[in-house]
Amino acid sequence: MDRVATFKSFIERSPKDPFPRYGLAMELKGQGRLTEARAAFAELVESFPDYVPTYLMAGGTLAALGQRDEAAATYRTGIEVAGRRGDHHARGELETALAELGSV
Repeated sequence: MDRVATFKSFIERSPKDPFPRYGLAMELKGQGRLTEARAAFAELVESFPDYVPTYLMAGGTLAALGQRDEAAATYRTGIEVAGRRGDHHARGELETALAELGSV
């Protein structure tokens, strides 16, 4: 069974756990399947908007696809979510990513 199929089976078994969905999105990104990764990250944000790790990787995927405005918006949302959740480390990483992207 390939890794994508494995993550999909984990999602079926634990639909209320964001981690397998995050793993699927990361696997797709790692395989260079950026359009599919983008969709997986979008689904993750929609289903689990407080899952902070999503925003940095989703923004990076969007940037890799040349969607700079959407990447910046994703980073900004992530900064807000990380701040609300008290995750200062993630907030700093997101702020750095946004700065490296350049204000849009």
